[in-house]
Amino acid sequence: MRLKYTSVLFLGTVSMLYSQNTNDTISKESKIDEVSITGSRNKKRTVINTPVPVDVIDIKQVSQSTGQIEVNQLLQFSAPSFNSNKQSGSDGADATDPATLRGLGPDQTLLLLNGKRYHQSSLINVFGTKGRGNTGSDMNTIPIGAIKRIEVLRDGASAQYGSDAIAGVINVILNDRNHGFEGNAFYGMNLFKSPGNNDVVSDHKIDGTTFDFSGNLGTKIGNKGGFGNFTVEFINKDRTIRNANPEKYTSPRERFGDAKSQNIYFFGNIELPLSDGLKFYSRQGFSYRKTNAYAWTRTPDADGNIPEIYPNGFNPIEDTSITDFTFDNGLKFKVADWDVDFYNAFGSNRFTYQIDNTINATLGVNSPTSFNAGGHALLQNTTGFNSSKQFNVLKGLNVAFGSEFRYEQFEIIKGEEASYAMYDINGNVVTASTPGSLLVINPLSGDVRPGGSQGFPGYSQEFKKNRNNFAAYIDTELDITKNWMISVAGRFENYSDFGSTLNGKFATRYAITPQLAFRGSVSTGFRAPSLAQKFYSLQFTNFQGGNLVTIQLAANDSDLAKLIIPQLKQETSLNGSAGFTFNTGKFTATIDGYYIKVKDRIVLTGNFTQDDDAIGQILIDNHIDQAQFFSNALDTRTKGIDIILSYTENLGSGKLSATLAGNYNEMEITKVNTSEKLKGKEDTYLSARERAFILASAPKTKVNLNLNYKINKFNANVQLVRFDKVKLIGYGGADDYQLYGAKVTTDISFGYEFSKNFNLTIGSKNLFNRYPTLQTAHVDGNTESGGIFDPVQMGFAGRQAFARLNFKF
Repeated sequence: MRLKYTSVLFLGTVSMLYSQNTNDTISKESKIDEVSITGSRNKKRTVINTPVPVDVIDIKQVSQSTGQIEVNQLLQFSAPSFNSNKQSGSDGADATDPATLRGLGPDQTLLLLNGKRYHQSSLINVFGTKGRGNTGSDMNTIPIGAIKRIEVLRDGASAQYGSDAIAGVINVILNDRNHGFEGNAFYGMNLFKSPGNNDVVSDHKIDGTTFDFSGNLGTKIGNKGGFGNFTVEFINKDRTIRNANPEKYTSPRERFGDAKSQNIYFFGNIELPLSDGLKFYSRQGFSYRKTNAYAWTRTPDADGNIPEIYPNGFNPIEDTSITDFTFDNGLKFKVADWDVDFYNAFGSNRFTYQIDNTINATLGVNSPTSFNAGGHALLQNTTGFNSSKQFNVLKGLNVAFGSEFRYEQFEIIKGEEASYAMYDINGNVVTASTPGSLLVINPLSGDVRPGGSQGFPGYSQEFKKNRNNFAAYIDTELDITKNWMISVAGRFENYSDFGSTLNGKFATRYAITPQLAFRGSVSTGFRAPSLAQKFYSLQFTNFQGGNLVTIQLAANDSDLAKLIIPQLKQETSLNGSAGFTFNTGKFTATIDGYYIKVKDRIVLTGNFTQDDDAIGQILIDNHIDQAQFFSNALDTRTKGIDIILSYTENLGSGKLSATLAGNYNEMEITKVNTSEKLKGKEDTYLSARERAFILASAPKTKVNLNLNYKINKFNANVQLVRFDKVKLIGYGGADDYQLYGAKVTTDISFGYEFSKNFNLTIGSKNLFNRYPTLQTAHVDGNTESGGIFDPVQMGFAGRQAFARLNFKF
């Protein structure tokens, strides 16, 4: 993999990842110059002169030389300010990878598909994961085989694209090749070895075996330049197990590691000229993912166990099924010299849970061991138009404007009764209206047994909630002189459920010399509370310091929340960035500083207990130990800098390319916004533990060094990524913490072109088998994951060896 970053002015940093074949550099760059970069609606802008910084990642070339088969993990090890964690023991998040830009929330980055808003996942991150209380888009619903490139705009862009673009925008561009077949077969396996002192054990020396096959077909349609491009992809990945050595540690989890998964994809990209000046396009996408993940262990004497069924205790299994669908259609045409794009973009995401190898302990020996726990679904439909035109003003003026109408629907799918209910000894459901009922008691501990399916309780209600919004924008760019340009944008949005917002953006670029340029921007932004944050509710069990507790996550519109929590409102932001680009041909450098101030961020509060003077008695009456809520709970301030250096040089008969890319990111919580009734309870409203999770969304520094050498048909690639230390807080307060030291992962690969149609790459991810830092303090069960360490940015599966065969006809 050859990584080459080319400077460009966007409100952040612009980088370019090029191909393994360095002989194609000139032709590649010529093609890139024709790209319409995310963040600019001026069709004459190129990657060299656009007024905003973007990472443009050639997915085909990067994926060929790495062991990454999913979009999130590929970006995690390519873009310094992008972070995405694999999870374990985090319920639905085990099936997705929560992703962040510049350490902000997963829902503060907007995802586009070919420039159109992509729907979010229906999952809201709740338990044991980064981005707690946040929704977000699941980029892993888009197969790598269908993607031509990804453009990452690292700057606030709400004034241009609307809600969610506080941290930036990621635009996925689909393949548009109109001939031939390309495919690849990938096989990888984790080679287990304990990181030292035998702290970690596994079931097998080889696990996590992964097979990925993708095929992409391009074909012409008609004789006027129409095309169809179609992708099918299948991924089968086995689980990895990384347990604490039971001979050395006592851990509350027996099965910690990556989930088992199967993914099936179909994506299509069609363009068809209907007449002169009129073009129809259609993008279709379907993905189905099934995962199998272990929850926390229930020991033989646990309150949630029935010894007659599981005499040795049990490990609940969460089987999740994710069905994702997208269908975008549009027309492009001209009206009075205006280029117009009229479109409708539809997307849906459905997430359901089947809980196996478990019980409802209040049903005793009569309990089933498998439950349909229900799930959640989201639907989004956006209808709109964009138009743009060039005017002969000074050195050139581009004016773009447009409008959108979006409909959103969020649904909770009810589980079967036994998956969520608590029963008395007569088999009757226990509710708050029957406080005198005799509950089933665990004869071993004398405690009340928890109801619902252990590992993940089912959803006890079903509903559909919806809203709509109207948006209008204007986006202008003016070249005042050959060297100086400015950009001004504004956007108005009105939501049916909370009102209106108006945002603006100003950006500029000045070429000081042909090689050196200054760029900068300032903008306001916003993010509307998601429907899931407003209406999601769930009662679940959790382990805190080894103790099982029942927690009610109360919906924002529930009677319980209304007692102490205000209604949700939009998040707002102020973004600023400034930097320089320098390019001499062989050497390229970009440096960009940024400042992001976010007000009223929506997160999950800490847990309120039965001792609380406002809601404690209600919790007691409902057999609930604790409650937490969605709230506009905090204000944050983020400062950082992106630096990208690249150098290319002929070396012997080949060519060496080197890229050093780094991100420094520092976030602080500037204010905790308690409600009037909770003044003085700031440490509960946003506990030290919750604050640590927010601040650990990204390491303070992340540095990526990539070296590539190409000679004839042989290619070698080495990539080192350094992740800074991460600090998390346990359930015991600020003094109960886990500190994970800085780590460097090393990836290496070797490629050989047997012919123009066949290329083989072999290599290793995490060659030196680096694991998160192990500390004996973890054995008390206070890690969020329940394992010997928590999921952190570098991963926790150890070394993987892989081979990838690429072919085309």
